[in-house]
Amino acid sequence: MSEENLTPKKKGFFAHIREGLSRTREALSSKVENLISYYKEMDDDFFEDLLDVLVSSDLGMKTAEDIVNRVRTQVRKEKVGDPQKVRQYMRDAIVEALGGIQDYELPRPAIITMVGVNGTGKTTTAGKLAAKYKAEGRQVILAAADTFRAAAAEQLTVWAERAGAPVIRHQEGSDPAAVVFDALASFKARGADLLIADTAGRLHNKKNLMNELEKIGRVISREAPDVSQEVFLVVDATTGQNALNQARVFSEVAHVTGIVLTKLDSTAKGGIAIAIASELGVPVRFVGLGEGIEDLMPFDPVGFAQGIL
Repeated sequence: MSEENLTPKKKGFFAHIREGLSRTREALSSKVENLISYYKEMDDDFFEDLLDVLVSSDLGMKTAEDIVNRVRTQVRKEKVGDPQKVRQYMRDAIVEALGGIQDYELPRPAIITMVGVNGTGKTTTAGKLAAKYKAEGRQVILAAADTFRAAAAEQLTVWAERAGAPVIRHQEGSDPAAVVFDALASFKARGADLLIADTAGRLHNKKNLMNELEKIGRVISREAPDVSQEVFLVVDATTGQNALNQARVFSEVAHVTGIVLTKLDSTAKGGIAIAIASELGVPVRFVGLGEGIEDLMPFDPVGFAQGIL
């Protein structure tokens, strides 16, 4: 991991999102353009084909139907059936499906519990968040509560050192809740205003995962009852509908408050962001658009909708 990757670069969300979503835009926009060139008006056949386009772009049937219905409603309301208008109608519908325009700011103090399966970039994202908020003047502590995966604590420690944040860790195989307990003690003793806890991502034993996350949640609620709690689910955009399935499982075992979508620059399946936010009713908080620290960005639904259409 180079120092260059950790140096923030001044580039707006829209510039990042257009660049990062180029594959998704190419896949979706070309199909929409084909519809526009083929149809003279937005009739029932047009909407049927539009539904097929959205489903094939990894929005899933339910979310695709919701967006098509929103577009159809807008067409009837404005009494404009020109297919050339479909881009703007779709952008509006996508923003609505993503939960509308957001004005999110992480409270002070706060505790973020990172959840998600191994391989999604969860530990790296925890480190990037630490670097981001440290650069914004917060006093950050990291907790290496993924004691199951070999080298997870070492990976987080590298990020902690680069971010200039302390990390609390125990031996591999230790009780994750005990790591969080010690991290909370340090959090209070130092007067810190942000604790980020990385957790294990195994899914093969859902009951163990549920028990582990519930135990961590109980420790946080007991030891820091007045501190704002967030649970960020990290999902890999390249896995498409499988990412949605993972999100469903974790939303069942943890009170997920936000989604972090990684590897969005590496896939034509960016539509999965809309499906996850819409079906779970959980907002996307951050998106990963590359390897560098500057490529983990706060999510903007309007910029996202413009970026893919």
